[in-house]
Amino acid sequence: MRFRTHPRRDEPEINLIPLIDVLLVILIFLMITTTYSRFTELRIQLPQAQAEPAANAPPRIVVSVSAKGTYAVDRQVLPDTGGDQAVGALTERLRRAAAASTEPPVVIVNADAQASHQAVINVMEAARLAGLPRLTFATQTSQAAQTAPTGARR
Repeated sequence: MRFRTHPRRDEPEINLIPLIDVLLVILIFLMITTTYSRFTELRIQLPQAQAEPAANAPPRIVVSVSAKGTYAVDRQVLPDTGGDQAVGALTERLRRAAAASTEPPVVIVNADAQASHQAVINVMEAARLAGLPRLTFATQTSQAAQTAPTGARR
């Protein structure tokens, strides 16, 4: 029979009390240093502007995209072509329209809400290939936004 000559050692344990103390101090520190802000509705009345139309407005080229994917540049409908041919036809029409103006025009994309994303991307690609970097999208305001008070619009 073999007896132990060494006294039995307890297994080492991780003492969690100092860890909890440190976390509590950090929590109290964060609670004291945090700034609390109240989110309140801003009641803003925007000023009325008495502005005249800009005399030096850049020329515009309006590209319309229908729900079926047909294109029109300045209300002139392009022949219905698909894919890369549509981009080529759009690029050529945009170059001709840009050549008629003295300064670089702004391309306004007027796409139907049901138009495919690819049709809009084709217009963007054609504008890039035509060397027209200024591009914007036409939108309309919703009926709710038009009837909302001035301070409630965002």
